[in-house]
Amino acid sequence: MAAYERIYMDDLPQRAIALWLYLSRRANKDGQCWPGINRIARELHMSRSTVKRAIDDLEASHWLTTEQRWRKNGASTTMLFTLHKQ
Repeated sequence: MAAYERIYMDDLPQRAIALWLYLSRRANKDGQCWPGINRIARELHMSRSTVKRAIDDLEASHWLTTEQRWRKNGASTTMLFTLHKQ
């Protein structure tokens, strides 16, 4: 069964499903992508806090892992999202 079918079988809120589908369409062959929270919120018509809750939902259910990325000067940049259960 494809992940696109399995995601609906987990007990996830719609915000998490929408985020996973959004990220999966942007992921590379390794299941990784790095859109910013503001961009995700704007494109999914969600608030930043709703996007963050969706990230937490997906991490708790092992559909997603995140890793903060850093610039050479020490400033943070976009988060690296790695999708699982693909």
